[in-house]
Amino acid sequence: MGRAADIWATAKRKPGLRIGPQDGDNHLSETIRLTAEDGFELSAYRADPGGTPKGGVVVIQEIFGVNGHIRGDVDKFAHHGYAAIAPALFDRVRAGVELDYNEAGFKEGRSIVGELGFDNPLLDIKAAAAALEGVGKICIVGYCWGGTVAWLTATRLALPSVSYYGGRTVEFLGEAPKAPLLMHFGETDQAIPLSDVEIIKARYPDIPIHVYAGAGHGFNCDQRASYNEEATAAALTRTLEFLATNVG
Repeated sequence: MGRAADIWATAKRKPGLRIGPQDGDNHLSETIRLTAEDGFELSAYRADPGGTPKGGVVVIQEIFGVNGHIRGDVDKFAHHGYAAIAPALFDRVRAGVELDYNEAGFKEGRSIVGELGFDNPLLDIKAAAAALEGVGKICIVGYCWGGTVAWLTATRLALPSVSYYGGRTVEFLGEAPKAPLLMHFGETDQAIPLSDVEIIKARYPDIPIHVYAGAGHGFNCDQRASYNEEATAAALTRTLEFLATNVG
C-alpha cells in the first residue's frame, strides 16, 4: 500500500470510549431545504433531541461534503441535547456532493472549495442558523475547511464558534473574532504546521487553543486512518463545555 493509500485508508473504530450516539437514542433526523437571503435553495441534514433543546449547533462540513461523518456529528450533538443542522454548502457548485476519503475525493473537494469561495457559505450558514430559530442560542462547529469557515462565523457573523483543524485560518487573522471561539489542532497534523498554531496563539492569546498529542489532521473523523479516539473524546468534552457556557 502506497503512502497516499496509507493516508486515506478507512479507519476502523476501536472499542473503548463511546463518544457518539448510542442505541436507544430518541432524537429525530431529516433532510430539509433552506433558502438563503439571496434566494438560493440548498439541502441540510437536521437532527433534534427527543426533549427540549439546550440550544442549536450548525455543523460545518469538511471538503468532502455532508457525508456520513458529518451526519453522524449532527446526530451526536442531538444526542447531547442540541438541535443540530449541517447545511450542504457545496450545493452552490453541485448538489448532493459526498466524496470519499481518498486522494480523488480530496482533489475534487479542493476544486469545489476553490470555486465556492467563502462569502456564499456564510449566507447558507445564516440560513441554517435561522432554521434553528426557537431552540435557543446558536453555536457553529466546523471541521477542516469548515474549521476555517468557523473562524469566519466568529469574525463576520459574531456567532460563538468551535474550529477543528482549520488549515487556512492564518489567512484571516486580520479579522478579529467578535464572539467566543474555541480551537482544536492535532500535534502531528501533516496539513497544518505547529508554527501556524503558534502564530494564532501569539496574535490572539485569549482564545483557548488545544493541541492534541499524537493526533493528525482529521482526528475527529472515524472514517479516516488519522482518527484518534482519545483526542476526539477530549475535544468533544471541551466542545460540550464551550456549548454549555455559550449556548445553554
